[in-house]
This record gives sequence, structure tokens and C-alpha cells, in this order.
Amino acid sequence: MFIDIHCHAYRKLPPGYSFSTPEQVLERYDTLGIEKGALLPIVSPEIYLPQANEDILEMVEQYPDRFFAFCNIDPRALTYSSHAPLGDLLRHYKDKGCKGLGEVMPNLPVMDPMVQNLFKCAQDVGLPVIFDGSDQLTGDFGLYDDPGLPQLEHTLQRYPDLIMFGHGPVFWTEIARLETPAERGYVFRPDGGQVGRQPQGPIKEEGVVPKLMRLYPNLYGDLSDDSPRNALARDPEYGPKFMTEFQDRLLFGTDLCYPDMRIDLVALLLDWRDTGKISAEVFNKAARENAVRLFDLE
Repeated sequence: MFIDIHCHAYRKLPPGYSFSTPEQVLERYDTLGIEKGALLPIVSPEIYLPQANEDILEMVEQYPDRFFAFCNIDPRALTYSSHAPLGDLLRHYKDKGCKGLGEVMPNLPVMDPMVQNLFKCAQDVGLPVIFDGSDQLTGDFGLYDDPGLPQLEHTLQRYPDLIMFGHGPVFWTEIARLETPAERGYVFRPDGGQVGRQPQGPIKEEGVVPKLMRLYPNLYGDLSDDSPRNALARDPEYGPKFMTEFQDRLLFGTDLCYPDMRIDLVALLLDWRDTGKISAEVFNKAARENAVRLFDLE
């Protein structure tokens, strides 16, 4: 029923973080009705130790009917410059069967020349990009952008043939006009853990996300983690309208990071389909058909 475009797993569990093995991911998939999913490597040291693309390929080879692969390249790789030949690496992994690039999340500005070089290479090679964002520089992970996402917009303008997936709170909070800039993200506490809030309540005024999606057909929405569920569900009148308008560019995902992580989007989408808030066609596109088409899965 569902295809997951955003999941994480480790062939052998690393220390210090409760990632899932591929077998644990498949247990959740069977429970949630997910037929297959994309495994995205984590390579940014801001969030964890780098994971080899080869580990992802090995897990996909082990379960070829249930997983497909993304590759991931840190934009600082090879020469730590805006001229690094990252396209050579991306072509190698595309030839190995990787369907996309991501999750890109070093704590650099979106318009950093090294990040822009990675995006240009991804466009040249023909790999869609999933990236995560941050509302701060240092002490966090994710590409930094300002309120209103101007750096994302300039990137969409520079690379019109690059499919970019907005993902995470920095993107999805801007489905509505911001009440405060800090509601865009979370901050790490000095004594551990994160604090922050997700905006609640009806959408009084549209934010930049729907406006950007109308302007730039290469901007897609990654519905993984809880931020898109919150963005859609906070206003049960606007959420289904948003899904209907952008039905061809919204793709289901989980961002599953540990075995018992909550995935509330499944129930929301099923409820909206069954109660007629979204049509069966809209549901099917977001749940699986857009992923099949974009990533050539059948």
C-alpha cells in the first residue's frame, strides 16, 4: 500500500544511537503496510559518524524486493572545495542502482559554494535530492536557510532540472506564515536532548512552501518524520486542499531511525481517504504511485 522514500538502517548496529537493522525495519514495514522503502545513508558527522554507501547497497542486495538505495556524499568530500569532482562519485553510485542523493544535512548554508557544487553535480547526473534543514549554524545538523527559505528558492532557480525534496521542520513549518522564527526548528540543550515546538492551530495565512511549490515544479515534498504530518493535520480543512493541489509532488516517507519510532502519518492518510477528505487518487499518488513513477520502481 505504501512506499517509503526515506528510511535509515544499519547493517551492524553502531554505538550510541538506537538505529534499526534492516530486519527491524521490515518488521515495522509489515505492521504498517509498507511494501518497500528507500535506505538513505548518513554521512554528515554533525549528526553521526559517516555511513558507507556500500553498506546501503549491501542491505538492498540482501532484500532487493523490499529496499532500494540512495547514495549520499558530503559536499566537503575529496577536495573541500566548490570544484570537487563529486559528479564522478554520483555517477558511480547511480550506475550501482542508487535512485537519489540524500539525506544531505551538513550544517552549512544552502548557498555555500560546496553545497551548490553538490546540487549542480546531482542535476548533471540526474539524481533527485532529499535534504534536511536547520535554523542555526553550529551546534546542529542540516543545511541552514533563513526564514522564508530564500536560499532554497535561489537553488531551485539555479538548477531547474534538479528535483529537490523539502524535508523536516525548517521546511514544513513554513506551510503557514511563521508566528516566530524559532518555531522553524529545535535546539540541543547543553545537558542533552532537544527542545522546541511545532506550530499548532489553523493556518491563518499561507507560508512560502505552497508559494514555492506553485512557482517551481522541481520542488517536491518529503512527507517523512512528524513535521509534515503536523503541518497537514494542524488545519484539517487546509491540509487536504494542500495535498490535492500538490498531489503529483508529495511522497510518503517515515524517516524511521529506531525500531519503535512513531509513524502517525499512516493513520492520518488512511483516515482522510476513508472519510473523503482526499480522493483515492490523491491517496494512492502520495502513498506509492509518485514514488513508482519518480524512482522507476516497476
